[in-house]
Amino acid sequence: MAIHNSNQAGFQYVKHRESKMPKKIPLRQCLGCREMKPKRELIRAVKSPQGEVSLDTTGKKPGRGAYICPNAECLKRAVKSKALSRAFGVEIPQSIIEQLQAQMNENDRTVTN
Repeated sequence: MAIHNSNQAGFQYVKHRESKMPKKIPLRQCLGCREMKPKRELIRAVKSPQGEVSLDTTGKKPGRGAYICPNAECLKRAVKSKALSRAFGVEIPQSIIEQLQAQMNENDRTVTN
């Protein structure tokens, strides 16, 4: 499997051996480090149409999504710069920030084991 450069639309192309057409991998920008990364590697927070902010583990909840890397440093940067609040246009509850931290700690434990 060969990875090709991404284009301006936020996709990365991966060429599979069995198919002739390359597969698109969606890219999203982390609010903390501002790097473009594959969507599956990032954690998604979502603001529902009712205005409630929550974590989206499936990536399919309706509403406006914002992505962040699964490491504590990116979360610190996003909170300090109020990037999450700007992305949703509302103040982010402390409980959501704590849930993000807990999920990142959980990811750290699974990586080290």
